[in-house]
Amino acid sequence: MSDVSAPPAAGVRLPWQAVPSWIHEAVEDHLGAPVAEAVTQAGGFSPGAAVRLLLADGRRAFVKAIGPEPNPESAGIYRAEARISAALPAEVPAPRLLASFDADGWVALLFEDVDGRMPTMPWDAGELTLAVEAVVRLAETLTPSPLAAPPAAEALAGMFDGWRSLAAARDAGDDLAGLDPWAVRNLDALAALESGWAWASEGGTLLHGDIRADNLLFTATGVKVVDWPWAFIGPAWFDLLAMLPSVRMQGGPPPQEIFDRTAGDADPEAVTVVLAALAGFYVRSGRGPELPGLPTLRPFQRAQGETALAWLRVRAGHRMAR
Repeated sequence: MSDVSAPPAAGVRLPWQAVPSWIHEAVEDHLGAPVAEAVTQAGGFSPGAAVRLLLADGRRAFVKAIGPEPNPESAGIYRAEARISAALPAEVPAPRLLASFDADGWVALLFEDVDGRMPTMPWDAGELTLAVEAVVRLAETLTPSPLAAPPAAEALAGMFDGWRSLAAARDAGDDLAGLDPWAVRNLDALAALESGWAWASEGGTLLHGDIRADNLLFTATGVKVVDWPWAFIGPAWFDLLAMLPSVRMQGGPPPQEIFDRTAGDADPEAVTVVLAALAGFYVRSGRGPELPGLPTLRPFQRAQGETALAWLRVRAGHRMAR
């Protein structure tokens, strides 16, 4: 394993006490017992509340809630998660949605509690093996997709054009300061490569779309995959590919070692094209301004961009300028 250090996947969590009282009351009414203890959970980029609840009768539940501030896009993300979580089949290793509440610009999601923990950082070899196996089984369970969801070409539209956006910025006079020199030399070739991502991302698997260490929980019975707002349909290997740059930046082995032995039957050209688009997304996004309530997102994206780009050089370096 590598000893690579990484920025934390952590937002500035809203305390339970700052959530409107009507949400407290709605949660207690639904659960049929008052809340005795509310413990904020770390991890993840959302600026909303993420709280494990202990009820007066000893039962537990988990609730997440967000309002229109500080990030106005977050409420829509929670609404999407409510729709998707409610539709996931029981065999999917994800927390069951118990209820959702939506009023006055606030959205709250009430889930069954998961008695688990996030993976050890840096990645432990045994835990990483279990996580990869869980991602592979998840794709098998969700092929064909058990619910209606947008294809990758629709869900990721406007996101997978990072190299083309950087090329346009260069042509408009941006000196691309700080951009990896290899990427600068090969910017036009990278832009051309990523342009085929729509065909390369075709498939029939329902994908989580955002699997990272902070979206995995190790329990006594297996690995749970949490936070499902982005689900779309694409190739069975997409979630594994998208996860591995973060694994590398968080102390794991080079991505190609895991991917090639786990998804070796994937179309190699499609994989390279999607990886190019993913790397471009991370690199371009990491150069963007900080987002409200998400102070670690850009550093995390920059670090993912570095590892994704290093992997892309392994896969596509032979067709690029040195």
